[in-house]
Amino acid sequence: MSCPRKSGFTLIEVLLALTLGSLVVLLAHRVFTGVADGAARLTEARTTLDRAANARRWLEAAFGSLDVGGSGGPFLGHADRVEFGSWQLTPQGWLTRRRIALERRADLVIAALGTTDSIVLADSVTDLQFDYLLDPGDAGGGVPGGMPGANARFVREWISPVSAPVAVRLRVAHRSKVDTVLVVVGPRG
Repeated sequence: MSCPRKSGFTLIEVLLALTLGSLVVLLAHRVFTGVADGAARLTEARTTLDRAANARRWLEAAFGSLDVGGSGGPFLGHADRVEFGSWQLTPQGWLTRRRIALERRADLVIAALGTTDSIVLADSVTDLQFDYLLDPGDAGGGVPGGMPGANARFVREWISPVSAPVAVRLRVAHRSKVDTVLVVVGPRG
């Protein structure tokens, strides 16, 4: 005589189903966590690149509209700090002459605009050095606006009430790298 079999699952079948379901949930969680972490890293990298590009654009605009002498004041360039007058765009949309000082404060590169406003141009900075281009040498193979040539002459200091250098080189040291930025001065002050 045989025992009638009842329909349903055995304990082993239920445990096996729960184990497989748990593994699927765990693997899905790891995949989604990896995607979310990757997106966060991508957003952080993009923000860092945007900040660096905006700082570069701001430096080009500030040095491009440099104003030396008169109410713009003198160009005071030292090895670790530079100060000059420049035409700056206001939130209302017009230009105003402002005194700008670029320097390192703690681990930041700061552009102080007058006595009240400032802009952070870079962070995690270990050192900041300025050089001033006296003569472009054989700049860009004779191409106007080309990069300084091999015999270009930079000086470590430029103090003048009436003139500015041809360009300013910033060397921004971070923990593991040094960024060099060459900014051409507009109509040479």
